[in-house]
Amino acid sequence: MNVLKKGTKPFTVLLVDDRQENLISLEEMLAADNRIFIKAGSGNEALKLVLRNEDIGLIILDVQMPEMDGFEVAHLLKANPKTRDISIIFVTAINKDEQHMLQGFGKGAVDYLSKPLDINLTRAKVDVFERLHDYQQGLKKALKDKEQVNAQLERFLHTVAHDLKSPLSGVVGLLLLLKEEDRLKAYPDLMDYVDLAVSATTKLSDMIGGILDYSRQHQYDQAEEDVDVYTLLTQLVKFLFLPERVKINIQQDLPVLYTNRQKLQQAFQNLVSNAIKYNDKDQVEISIGGTEKDEFYEFYVKDNGPGIEAADNERIFRLFEKVDNQANGTGTGVGLNILKLLVESQGGKIWVESVPGEGSCFYFQWRK
Repeated sequence: MNVLKKGTKPFTVLLVDDRQENLISLEEMLAADNRIFIKAGSGNEALKLVLRNEDIGLIILDVQMPEMDGFEVAHLLKANPKTRDISIIFVTAINKDEQHMLQGFGKGAVDYLSKPLDINLTRAKVDVFERLHDYQQGLKKALKDKEQVNAQLERFLHTVAHDLKSPLSGVVGLLLLLKEEDRLKAYPDLMDYVDLAVSATTKLSDMIGGILDYSRQHQYDQAEEDVDVYTLLTQLVKFLFLPERVKINIQQDLPVLYTNRQKLQQAFQNLVSNAIKYNDKDQVEISIGGTEKDEFYEFYVKDNGPGIEAADNERIFRLFEKVDNQANGTGTGVGLNILKLLVESQGGKIWVESVPGEGSCFYFQWRK
């Protein structure tokens, strides 16, 4: 009789064989504390048991069975997202020739046992898979706990930033009114102090705004729709109310993607706004386009700004990181990190190619 350790989740093993005596023999051979065994006499029965029991950590599966052999069972299990991660050990009386083994591994096996079973070898292999399963379960729990903590931190961050934003905006407004006071204009030194205060509080307000954007990026409505990228970009540029010195060229043959409009718009808006904000040229030139690459569409936003040093190409995508050669010092180091999260959330990646003094080209992948 198996003894379950108090407070420890048992390791559940599914034994599959069309011969009852083999099932009994396997259970007796592998019996150990904290183990539970479920037995199936056919492939169909095994599939039903797996779907009904989410705790199965290992399947010991006989290859030679009537109606549905072990290869077919393994193939169906690996095709189902709910069961594809369960470890499978094949048991076979066939000699382990290379072709037979490759067929088994191709169907999802992680190991083989040959009949007649060696007791010590069989126990040793199952012990290894039990330890691996315990480790994986611990890792899953740790990741789940981390996600819960991150969610709590994001809610706290959003609340604090929101509560700071309003009074700080009021302070900025009061300082700007103070600058207009005729009595203060008679004292240039005091005016300089007020200017410094306005600059500092404005930067702090921008930083808090960036934090709010960062905390909100997980709260988007996930609804997807057909998005004409060229139309989205022309509307975006129109509502930016660009000065005369800024020229933006948009590639016309851009795709229609079934995606989240708000996320894609923010990705482009972030890059276009940065290309304008940090540009050090009298005439700002920006090009936007893209090409189809496998399951993604690869977009780019190219500018003729100050460029980025090679050492900063990865650092700029980290939270609160900024480059040292920006045309002005108003950046918060949040926007590109948000963009990176948006792109990576749907499997893509983002990178930059740049020549200092000549400009930068930001690339990002967006799933079709």
